[in-house]
Amino acid sequence: MPVIALVGNKGGAGKTTLSVNLAAGLAKQASTILVDADPQGSALQWNAFSNSDHSVKVLEASEELGFQLNELSQQYDFVVVDCPPSVHAVQTIKVLEICDLALIPVQPSPVDLWATVHTEEAVQNARQENVSLKALLVINQLEARTTLSRVVRDALSEISLPVAKTALRRRAIFRNSVLEGKNVFEMGRRGADAASEIEELIDEVVKI
Repeated sequence: MPVIALVGNKGGAGKTTLSVNLAAGLAKQASTILVDADPQGSALQWNAFSNSDHSVKVLEASEELGFQLNELSQQYDFVVVDCPPSVHAVQTIKVLEICDLALIPVQPSPVDLWATVHTEEAVQNARQENVSLKALLVINQLEARTTLSRVVRDALSEISLPVAKTALRRRAIFRNSVLEGKNVFEMGRRGADAASEIEELIDEVVKI
């Protein structure tokens, strides 16, 4: 599945942070590129801060996004796309129509759960054009001791999309690494637990 889209219908779900670290983890296994299709350009800003030779290459989405992704999918084993925080954005609609997998980060909060319903609808609509499109919900910024975090899987069971077994915990290292222009794999021992979670998620993703 060469094209993986990070999709959501609200900001603050950790979409860009997951995009950066997912791409970094995939790059440890195969050639990978990250395309920033979010007008906010957060992934591009992260890349600009980076002084590391190991950072994933980040490209700005072109106006001919569909053509760009098709070309990149011929050049790289994985193309990760950071989409805008809206399923109604032109870029998101276009990416969903051509990508192989949509990863949908969801925080354990009522607002995020409500927003996920609209994302589910967008996936279903995209499947009219992209019949092989797969999607996976990813619980993000989980706090195991909170009641909502404990029941989030039950809440997501009301949605027809599958949920990844791997949940990403709320860890300061995810935010701090991005601020330093790094990914969690470049943070040494401080990033080891976070990197392990990303690798577990990648194991799920590549088997879909």
